[in-house]
Amino acid sequence: MASLFTGKVLMVNREREEVETERELSRALENKVLLLYFGAGQCPRCRQFSPILKDFFLRLTEEFYVERASQLGLVYVSRDETEEQQSAFLRSMPRRWLALPFGDAFKRELELRFGVAEVPAVVVLKPTGEVILGNAVEEIRRLGPACFRNWQEAAELVDRNFLLAEDFQEWSRRSITDPLRRLKYRVEKTKEEEEEEKKGRKEEESP
Repeated sequence: MASLFTGKVLMVNREREEVETERELSRALENKVLLLYFGAGQCPRCRQFSPILKDFFLRLTEEFYVERASQLGLVYVSRDETEEQQSAFLRSMPRRWLALPFGDAFKRELELRFGVAEVPAVVVLKPTGEVILGNAVEEIRRLGPACFRNWQEAAELVDRNFLLAEDFQEWSRRSITDPLRRLKYRVEKTKEEEEEEKKGRKEEESP
């Protein structure tokens, strides 16, 4: 996915640091489902959707919600009118977000490439750059973090260890109790088998 931004500059949210080397881009974007969020902090529809997307992203990447961060990256492609508006918007969003620098001409190229006509729009991409979903806004609204599973399967990511917090808790409970149940079952089965063998031997020995 870093190939999409080869030769380009991305900004690390809130730090004003640039991510521009091939190695840094690879570490930030490779082997991940990538969301391109086309939006504007002052757009009424974006103001309604952005908190939903923020919560969606945090629930997939923050340790408070998940045992480990899912393979998900996001690049904000701004339609803000000023750099100050873009900066103010990003300050209210997750630190893991990346962004095109304000006024970067590459924004228009991305809009044309992915057919973005209005905002908000969320383009979902495989690590290869192939499009999974042209605009995931409604799916994110409707399904929340659950829709990531479908994207993950479509993207054929190398690492498939993603678990929602609720899933992880349930998995943890099962992982603790199931071996005990299986052990108890094996012990009980062994006792039954021994009893059957004893019974069989008695029948053979009886005249």
